[in-house]
Amino acid sequence: MSQLMDRRSFLRSSTALSVTFAFAPLGGNQISAAEKKTLFNINISLAEWSLNKAIFGKKLDHLDFPKAAKQDYGIDAIELVNQFFMDKAKDQKYLAEFKKRADDLGVKILLIMCDGEGELGNPDEKARFKAVENHYKWAEAAKFFGCHSIRVNAYSKGTPDEQRERVVDGLRRLGEFGAKLGLNVIVENHGGLSSRGDWLASVMKKVDLPNVGTLPDFGNFEDYDRYKAVAEMMPFAKAVSAKSHDFDAQGNCVETDYRRMLKIVLDAGYRGYFGIEYEGGKIGEPEGIRLTKKLLEKVRDELSAGYKG
Repeated sequence: MSQLMDRRSFLRSSTALSVTFAFAPLGGNQISAAEKKTLFNINISLAEWSLNKAIFGKKLDHLDFPKAAKQDYGIDAIELVNQFFMDKAKDQKYLAEFKKRADDLGVKILLIMCDGEGELGNPDEKARFKAVENHYKWAEAAKFFGCHSIRVNAYSKGTPDEQRERVVDGLRRLGEFGAKLGLNVIVENHGGLSSRGDWLASVMKKVDLPNVGTLPDFGNFEDYDRYKAVAEMMPFAKAVSAKSHDFDAQGNCVETDYRRMLKIVLDAGYRGYFGIEYEGGKIGEPEGIRLTKKLLEKVRDELSAGYKG
């Protein structure tokens, strides 16, 4: 998140389309009639960070996010960011009001992105355990909302091997708590070693819990190939973030080849949501959201046309 208060900057200062695809593997020649009908059905979710400028700028209240998603963009599934209601995790009246507004509009609350609660891989064991416990309230809020997951970060310090061991410990503890609630704990590539697909995949293999997985984001990469990274994370994916910044005159995302990226996701057999997460600065947030949605739909139609009866 490069604009306003970047999520990674927020975390460091604090702590030191969504598309549904019923999928048959690409390359397979045998696709039933029933599978063809549902192959490229599309449900788009909207990540709240896409409207961070409006919310931080007091032009949109967090409580009105479900209404904005449904009425302004025609989207009926949302992904929340805890930054926008940091002091409300245990406020049952507030949470109930938010849920009522979403329910009344038929809007699903899919997950809560959790930042600013400490490093799950902190080298200090007490601080690491405290960070795990700090996430409990968000897991409980997510359970109340009917979410499938909370999104967390895999931050630590030390060598890659040291960080792996510490993050695995923190994630396993939080994952065990989440399992009691029937909730997933998922990690986004969000800077540091978490933006290396091979490293994050090795963390998932070592945690080895069915409810601990990844949230591959099309962006948030520095010196690591984004397509390779997403492919490495997809075996553990329980959500996907369709990140976008800039668009060309044809409406294509400049920094990410959506056709190539969606094929990677389809090849992995993913059937979950892709959350629109626009964070560009050259156009307004509303236009960026709409362009991302339109691009997802366009690529969906192009890929669907490649399948023959």
